[in-house]
Amino acid sequence: MLESLGVKWPEFIAQLISFSLVFLLLNKLAFKRIAVVLAERRQKIADSLAGADKIKAELAKTEVDRQKTLTEASETANKMIADAREAAARVRETETQKAIAAAEQIVVKAREAAAQERAQMLAQLKREVGQLVVKTTATVTGKVLTADDQKRLAEETQKQLS
Repeated sequence: MLESLGVKWPEFIAQLISFSLVFLLLNKLAFKRIAVVLAERRQKIADSLAGADKIKAELAKTEVDRQKTLTEASETANKMIADAREAAARVRETETQKAIAAAEQIVVKAREAAAQERAQMLAQLKREVGQLVVKTTATVTGKVLTADDQKRLAEETQKQLS
């Protein structure tokens, strides 16, 4: 039946022997080396995948650490800002109190100076009014006033002005 399909037994056997020899040679020389290389490649691929998983895990851990560090830095910065604001408020309050005290001192000194100047002006005015009264009295009465008269008139004038 195989002969009806065109199979010739002597050629078939020769081809089978040739195929077997080539298979044995390839198996002995090439297939084992190829299998070793493939096994090494599989191992490298597995190692690379494991390394990639390890790197991913480290990257995730690093990301968590980074977020934690950023959060801590943010909290520290917020605390520093709050402390700076409190310090600024204290300094502002202190400086405001100093400015108020300085302004009050200036007002007190100005009032004292004004009172002193007023007292000086009043004293000068009394002297001048006393002199005017003495001159006016001398002119009105037409007589020359003695030093005692001038002194008495000046004192009376000062008493009335006070």
